[in-house]
Amino acid sequence: MKIQKEQISDYNKNGLESHNESFDFLANKLTKKGHDVTSIVSKLADFQVAIPSWALGAGGTRFGRFSFYGEPSSLEQKIEDVGVLHALTQTAGAVSLHIPWDVPSDYNAIKELANGLDIKFDAVNSNTFQDQKNAKESYKYGSLSNTSEAVRQQAIEHNLDVINIGNKLGSKALTVWLSDGSCFPGQNNFQTAFQNTQDSLKDIYKGVPDDWKLLIEYKPYEPNFYSTVIQDWGASLMLANECGEKAFTLVDLGHHLPNSNIEQIVSILQLKGKLGGFHFNDSKYGDDDLT
Repeated sequence: MKIQKEQISDYNKNGLESHNESFDFLANKLTKKGHDVTSIVSKLADFQVAIPSWALGAGGTRFGRFSFYGEPSSLEQKIEDVGVLHALTQTAGAVSLHIPWDVPSDYNAIKELANGLDIKFDAVNSNTFQDQKNAKESYKYGSLSNTSEAVRQQAIEHNLDVINIGNKLGSKALTVWLSDGSCFPGQNNFQTAFQNTQDSLKDIYKGVPDDWKLLIEYKPYEPNFYSTVIQDWGASLMLANECGEKAFTLVDLGHHLPNSNIEQIVSILQLKGKLGGFHFNDSKYGDDDLT
């Protein structure tokens, strides 16, 4: 499905008069209050949101879904869907891929498809929260935090592979989200798990190109409900500071306990120069479920 510019232009003409009336009314109000309307419009026009490839699915949550007609079944179809969103809004000019779900079979063809739709590749996301086919080690008891050096090394190597994939596509950031944690007291040693994660992230950071960012997410719960290794913005900030100046905290608006003051969190991260970006989620779901 590809929407032609003429279709959008013809549709917009029908509402142009009403739109201009509303715009002029608001513009006059803002101008009288001393605001530069041209500058505001320019900032809105420049604003872009990267569409996560996992948000294009249909049929419920990420796990055990029952898909229905229209769901993209390949990376090419996902990019085409983002192309439709961008054509309609002009604010969805990038896609964020999740590896290994979105590994291109033909990099040149994928880049050519994206270029034709005016789509860039934003942050690439690693996946160590579930076991992959033919993987030698299991993430049942954690990945970057695991007490097993072999498991940690497998997770580190996966992240380095993701960086290489992103490099080929023109990405400039790696996002790391861990499901590592515990479901009952005594299952994990909090300090050991955190230290292992820190050491693992430092090894990944060594492979981050100079013009890239390492974005570290946090989450208070799910899939483990007693403890999560990177449970809040403070833990993420500590890990980012230990890694270096290319590492930042990523704020997922859905990854907070009820009544958290997210504005305050964002403000402090800005003050410290460590706000890496956002994932736009609805906090009542707690994650990307039912996107």
